[in-house]
Amino acid sequence: MKYIEKLRNSGLRPTKQRLQICEVLFDTKQTFHFTINDLAKKIKDQLDNRISLATIYNTVHAFEKKGYLKQIPINSNQTYFDTNISDHHHFYDLNEEKLIDLENSDVGPINIKRKINGKKIKSVEVLVKLED
Repeated sequence: MKYIEKLRNSGLRPTKQRLQICEVLFDTKQTFHFTINDLAKKIKDQLDNRISLATIYNTVHAFEKKGYLKQIPINSNQTYFDTNISDHHHFYDLNEEKLIDLENSDVGPINIKRKINGKKIKSVEVLVKLED
C-alpha cells in the first residue's frame, strides 16, 4: 500500500484503521481542511466505518509532527488541520465554521516591524476571520 511508508515514517504501525485514515486524508484532489471530529464523520460517511477518536487524534498529530499535515489554530478551543502543508493564507468563516484557502497572490506584502532577539521569521500566514 502506498501509505505504509508514510505511517512508518511517522512512527506508527500501518494498521487497517490508520491506512483508512490515510485514504480519507490523502486520496483527494482538493485541499482538505478538517477538525478531528470532521475527519471522524468523513471516515464514517465515506468508508462506512467508525474509528476511535483516540486513533484518529494520535494519527493526525503524528502526521502533523512529521510535516504531512499543517495545524491551524483558530482560537483556544478550535484547531483545524490542512493537507496543504505549503505556507499559505486562509479565510475562516465564523458562521459556517469553515476554513478556505486564500492564495498568496491575494495578499499584498506584509511588513513585520518588530524583531525578537535571537529569532528569525520562519513564515507569515494570515488568517482572515469572516462573518455575516
